[in-house]
Amino acid sequence: MKNRKTLFAGLCGVSLLLAACGTSGSDSAGSAPGAQGFTPPKLAALTQLGQAEGQLNVLAWPGYAENGSNDPKVNWVTPFEQQTGCKVNVKPFGTSDEAVTLMKTGQYDVVSASGDASLRLVASGDVEPVNTALVPNYNDVYPFLKNKSWNSVNNVAYGIPHGWGANVLTWRTDKVSPEPKSWSPMFEPTSPFKGKIIAYDSPIYIADAAVYLMAHQPDLGIKNPYALDDKQFAAAVDLLKKQRPQVEEYWSDYLKEAQSLKSADGTIGTAWQVTVNLAKSQGVPIAATVPSEGATGWSDTWMVAAKSQHKTCAYKWMDYVVSPKVNAQVAEYFGEAPANSKACAEFTDKSLCGTYHANDAAYAAKIQYWTTPIPQCLDGRTDIECKDYGAWTRAWTEIKG
Repeated sequence: MKNRKTLFAGLCGVSLLLAACGTSGSDSAGSAPGAQGFTPPKLAALTQLGQAEGQLNVLAWPGYAENGSNDPKVNWVTPFEQQTGCKVNVKPFGTSDEAVTLMKTGQYDVVSASGDASLRLVASGDVEPVNTALVPNYNDVYPFLKNKSWNSVNNVAYGIPHGWGANVLTWRTDKVSPEPKSWSPMFEPTSPFKGKIIAYDSPIYIADAAVYLMAHQPDLGIKNPYALDDKQFAAAVDLLKKQRPQVEEYWSDYLKEAQSLKSADGTIGTAWQVTVNLAKSQGVPIAATVPSEGATGWSDTWMVAAKSQHKTCAYKWMDYVVSPKVNAQVAEYFGEAPANSKACAEFTDKSLCGTYHANDAAYAAKIQYWTTPIPQCLDGRTDIECKDYGAWTRAWTEIKG
């Protein structure tokens, strides 16, 4: 579940040069038509369900496909197997880059993709359009999650929205005082928490620096943290290089971050809500917030592999996992807002939907969802070129040293 330093070489072997790979001489790979700056391969969605194939290979974020092995009381995979006859094999991943790499092996049928992976998978032909008519529970998905840039291309759906949330600032309440309201303790050179900071281990973390700069250096003109021109990108990278000596740990495995917080090796950092929930359950004095500058976040999508040999089981899984009861189980366990508008009624703790702003479209609009950076600036600028994901990957290697 660790970040792959060698990912860039693998990514450049696919056709998504536009969004994932620059060349050694340029960060641009040309342009192409399409809503996101590219035209996807011509792949057709499934037209009808057949006989369940008896097997399903699931590639998922930790906490999205629980089978009782981590906690006997947390298991929605086994009931699915009993209902459908589809035996589920789950492979967890720690970063979107790892998910993209694993999907290219052709060994998986479905993947829970965040926005910084979904477009790469679409443009490389690793996933195909989804026939939402074959997913009855799609009708109850919140409208503000449908037909978005990270799950659709040119009004064609490439997946089923699953859950969403913010990357929060977390801290040990017995070690950090006063309660932070800003990301400043994470990024300022004068932070009193030098050597105790925990940061996410992925090139997409550059966007977190960009969000901070949007608020603290408005003269840079950053409007979208995933659309950075040369000057804006250099500023974000410089901020993270200055942060580097203060970082105790870069994490891609949330269990390791929870352990670091428990041992107090790290006392403040960026985290997922599931990390906070886990640490709290272990007795760690911990709190979390979305700081004043805002936050990056995720809106995850279940997608079907183009080469899947188990597509009926794949569609049954997507419909099952976004059904009200199961979507509530996943959201409550992982710590995110559910996609299904009827899921909140199924929560054990009815207050959590309020905590996660589940039906709050205005709150959802404030989160800077993970999105694949491409040369065509995602903020609408057409007179300048933005840094693509290849540039972000190279910069991340430099940042970490």
